[in-house]
Amino acid sequence: MSDNDPQTGLRGRPKDPAKRQAILDAAKALFLAQGFSGTSMDAVAAEAGVSKLTVYSHFSDKATLFAAAVEAKCQGLMPFPMFSLESDDALPRVLERIGHAFMELINSEEAIGLERLMTSLASQDPEMARLFFEAGPERTLKEMERLLITAGDQGLLALDDPWGAAELFFGMLQSCRHMQVLIGCAQPPGQAETEAHVREVVRVFLRGYAP
Repeated sequence: MSDNDPQTGLRGRPKDPAKRQAILDAAKALFLAQGFSGTSMDAVAAEAGVSKLTVYSHFSDKATLFAAAVEAKCQGLMPFPMFSLESDDALPRVLERIGHAFMELINSEEAIGLERLMTSLASQDPEMARLFFEAGPERTLKEMERLLITAGDQGLLALDDPWGAAELFFGMLQSCRHMQVLIGCAQPPGQAETEAHVREVVRVFLRGYAP
Protein backbone atom coordinates (compact mmCIF):
# COMPACT_ATOMS: atom_id res chain seq x y z
CA MET A 1 0.00 0.00 0.00
CA SER A 2 1.27 3.49 -0.82
CA ASP A 3 2.19 5.88 2.00
CA ASN A 4 0.84 8.81 0.01
CA ASP A 5 -2.14 10.61 1.43
CA PRO A 6 -4.64 10.94 -1.48
CA GLN A 7 -6.10 14.08 0.05
CA THR A 8 -2.86 16.00 0.44
CA GLY A 9 -0.43 14.31 -1.90
CA LEU A 10 2.05 14.13 0.98
CA ARG A 11 3.78 10.99 2.19
CA GLY A 12 2.69 9.51 5.48
CA ARG A 13 -0.61 9.11 7.26
CA PRO A 14 -3.38 11.70 6.98
CA LYS A 15 -3.15 14.43 9.61
CA ASP A 16 -5.20 13.91 12.77
CA PRO A 17 -7.36 17.02 13.48
CA ALA A 18 -7.56 16.17 17.18
CA LYS A 19 -3.78 16.05 17.49
CA ARG A 20 -3.46 19.31 15.57
CA GLN A 21 -5.88 20.97 17.99
CA ALA A 22 -4.02 19.55 20.99
CA ILE A 23 -0.76 20.93 19.60
CA LEU A 24 -2.30 24.38 19.05
CA ASP A 25 -3.78 24.42 22.57
CA ALA A 26 -0.44 23.42 24.06
CA ALA A 27 1.40 26.01 21.99
CA LYS A 28 -0.93 28.84 23.04
CA ALA A 29 -0.52 27.95 26.72
CA LEU A 30 3.27 27.63 26.54
CA PHE A 31 3.88 30.75 24.42
CA LEU A 32 1.87 32.79 26.92
CA ALA A 33 3.56 31.26 29.97
CA GLN A 34 7.15 31.04 28.73
CA GLY A 35 7.39 33.41 25.77
CA PHE A 36 8.51 32.54 22.27
CA SER A 37 12.20 31.91 22.96
CA GLY A 38 11.40 29.96 26.13
CA THR A 39 9.06 27.56 24.33
CA SER A 40 10.55 24.57 22.53
CA MET A 41 8.92 22.17 20.11
CA ASP A 42 9.82 19.39 22.58
CA ALA A 43 7.86 21.17 25.30
CA VAL A 44 4.87 21.63 23.01
CA ALA A 45 4.95 17.94 22.10
CA ALA A 46 5.08 16.92 25.78
CA GLU A 47 2.25 19.30 26.72
CA ALA A 48 0.10 18.05 23.83
CA GLY A 49 0.84 14.40 24.57
CA VAL A 50 2.26 13.70 21.11
CA SER A 51 5.70 13.03 19.67
CA LYS A 52 7.94 15.82 18.41
CA LEU A 53 7.72 14.22 14.98
CA THR A 54 3.95 14.67 15.09
CA VAL A 55 4.37 18.35 15.92
CA TYR A 56 6.71 18.81 12.97
CA SER A 57 4.37 16.88 10.67
CA HIS A 58 1.68 19.52 11.33
CA PHE A 59 3.90 22.60 11.69
CA SER A 60 7.24 22.87 9.95
CA ASP A 61 8.87 25.13 12.55
CA LYS A 62 8.20 27.14 15.68
CA ALA A 63 7.40 30.34 13.79
CA THR A 64 4.75 28.53 11.73
CA LEU A 65 3.27 27.05 14.91
CA PHE A 66 3.18 30.46 16.59
CA ALA A 67 1.40 32.05 13.63
CA ALA A 68 -1.10 29.17 13.50
CA ALA A 69 -1.82 29.52 17.23
CA VAL A 70 -2.54 33.24 16.84
CA GLU A 71 -4.74 32.59 13.81
CA ALA A 72 -6.63 29.84 15.63
CA LYS A 73 -7.35 32.17 18.56
CA CYS A 74 -8.78 34.82 16.24
CA GLN A 75 -10.78 32.32 14.22
CA GLY A 76 -12.21 30.81 17.38
CA LEU A 77 -13.94 34.04 18.36
CA MET A 78 -14.15 35.83 15.00
CA PRO A 79 -14.66 33.19 12.28
CA PHE A 80 -14.42 34.71 8.81
CA PRO A 81 -18.02 33.79 7.81
CA MET A 82 -19.00 36.45 10.35
CA PHE A 83 -17.74 39.06 7.86
CA SER A 84 -20.45 38.35 5.31
CA LEU A 85 -23.29 40.56 4.16
CA GLU A 86 -26.14 38.50 2.78
CA SER A 87 -29.18 40.01 1.10
CA ASP A 88 -31.31 39.56 4.23
CA ASP A 89 -28.70 41.01 6.61
CA ALA A 90 -29.06 44.50 8.05
CA LEU A 91 -25.68 46.24 8.05
CA PRO A 92 -26.03 47.66 11.59
CA ARG A 93 -26.74 44.17 12.93
CA VAL A 94 -23.74 42.72 11.09
CA LEU A 95 -21.45 45.45 12.44
CA GLU A 96 -22.75 44.95 15.97
CA ARG A 97 -22.15 41.21 15.68
CA ILE A 98 -18.57 41.85 14.59
CA GLY A 99 -18.10 44.47 17.29
CA HIS A 100 -19.22 42.15 20.08
CA ALA A 101 -16.98 39.33 18.84
CA PHE A 102 -14.01 41.69 18.56
CA MET A 103 -14.52 43.02 22.08
CA GLU A 104 -14.76 39.46 23.43
CA LEU A 105 -11.57 38.58 21.59
CA ILE A 106 -9.39 41.50 22.68
CA ASN A 107 -10.59 41.31 26.29
CA SER A 108 -10.02 37.56 26.69
CA GLU A 109 -7.25 36.55 29.06
CA GLU A 110 -5.34 34.80 26.26
CA ALA A 111 -5.45 37.81 23.94
CA ILE A 112 -4.39 40.23 26.68
CA GLY A 113 -1.53 37.94 27.65
CA LEU A 114 -0.48 37.56 24.01
CA GLU A 115 -0.52 41.33 23.39
CA ARG A 116 1.63 41.87 26.48
CA LEU A 117 4.01 39.16 25.29
CA MET A 118 4.29 40.72 21.83
CA THR A 119 4.94 44.15 23.32
CA SER A 120 7.81 42.74 25.34
CA LEU A 121 9.19 40.87 22.32
CA ALA A 122 8.83 43.64 19.75
CA SER A 123 12.27 45.19 20.19
CA GLN A 124 14.02 41.82 20.63
CA ASP A 125 12.34 39.92 17.80
CA PRO A 126 10.58 42.09 15.20
CA GLU A 127 10.02 39.02 13.03
CA MET A 128 7.79 37.55 15.71
CA ALA A 129 5.90 40.83 15.94
CA ARG A 130 5.37 40.72 12.18
CA LEU A 131 4.12 37.13 12.31
CA PHE A 132 1.70 38.05 15.08
CA PHE A 133 0.29 41.02 13.18
CA GLU A 134 -0.08 39.12 9.92
CA ALA A 135 -1.72 36.07 11.52
CA GLY A 136 -4.13 38.02 13.72
CA PRO A 137 -4.90 41.74 13.31
CA GLU A 138 -4.06 41.99 9.61
CA ARG A 139 -6.22 39.02 8.61
CA THR A 140 -9.13 40.44 10.58
CA LEU A 141 -8.67 43.86 8.97
CA LYS A 142 -8.64 42.31 5.50
CA GLU A 143 -11.92 40.51 6.15
CA MET A 144 -13.46 43.73 7.44
CA GLU A 145 -12.19 45.61 4.39
CA ARG A 146 -13.89 43.06 2.11
CA LEU A 147 -17.14 43.45 4.02
CA LEU A 148 -17.02 47.24 3.76
CA ILE A 149 -16.30 47.07 0.03
CA THR A 150 -19.37 44.86 -0.38
CA ALA A 151 -21.46 47.33 1.64
CA GLY A 152 -20.15 50.17 -0.52
CA ASP A 153 -20.99 48.28 -3.72
CA GLN A 154 -24.54 47.83 -2.41
CA GLY A 155 -24.87 51.55 -1.76
CA LEU A 156 -25.01 51.11 2.02
CA LEU A 157 -21.82 53.09 2.72
CA ALA A 158 -19.83 55.85 1.01
CA LEU A 159 -16.18 54.82 1.22
CA ASP A 160 -13.06 56.22 -0.39
CA ASP A 161 -10.70 54.13 1.74
CA PRO A 162 -12.21 50.81 2.94
CA TRP A 163 -8.98 49.76 4.67
CA GLY A 164 -8.83 53.02 6.59
CA ALA A 165 -12.50 52.64 7.52
CA ALA A 166 -11.82 49.12 8.83
CA GLU A 167 -8.95 50.44 10.95
CA LEU A 168 -11.16 53.23 12.27
CA PHE A 169 -13.96 50.81 13.20
CA PHE A 170 -11.71 48.55 15.24
CA GLY A 171 -9.82 51.52 16.66
CA MET A 172 -13.03 53.02 18.01
CA LEU A 173 -13.97 49.68 19.53
CA GLN A 174 -10.63 49.33 21.30
CA SER A 175 -10.57 52.92 22.59
CA CYS A 176 -8.22 54.13 25.33
CA ARG A 177 -9.81 51.63 27.72
CA HIS A 178 -8.00 48.74 26.05
CA MET A 179 -4.60 50.32 26.69
CA GLN A 180 -5.59 50.75 30.33
CA VAL A 181 -6.47 47.06 30.47
CA LEU A 182 -3.16 46.07 28.87
CA ILE A 183 -1.07 48.03 31.35
CA GLY A 184 -3.10 46.74 34.27
CA CYS A 185 -4.81 49.89 35.50
CA ALA A 186 -8.35 48.93 34.46
CA GLN A 187 -10.52 45.85 34.14
CA PRO A 188 -12.10 44.79 30.84
CA PRO A 189 -15.61 46.21 30.39
CA GLY A 190 -18.58 44.15 31.51
CA GLN A 191 -21.38 42.94 29.27
CA ALA A 192 -23.68 45.95 29.67
CA GLU A 193 -20.84 48.41 29.11
CA THR A 194 -19.64 46.46 26.09
CA GLU A 195 -23.09 46.39 24.52
CA ALA A 196 -23.55 50.14 24.95
CA HIS A 197 -20.07 50.84 23.57
CA VAL A 198 -20.57 48.64 20.51
CA ARG A 199 -23.93 50.26 19.73
CA GLU A 200 -22.42 53.73 19.95
CA VAL A 201 -19.43 52.83 17.77
CA VAL A 202 -21.71 51.35 15.11
CA ARG A 203 -23.99 54.40 15.23
CA VAL A 204 -21.11 56.85 14.81
CA PHE A 205 -19.46 54.71 12.13
CA LEU A 206 -22.61 54.44 10.03
CA ARG A 207 -23.32 58.13 10.37
CA GLY A 208 -19.80 59.04 9.32
CA TYR A 209 -19.93 56.83 6.21
CA ALA A 210 -23.58 57.37 5.29
CA PRO A 211 -24.10 57.45 1.51
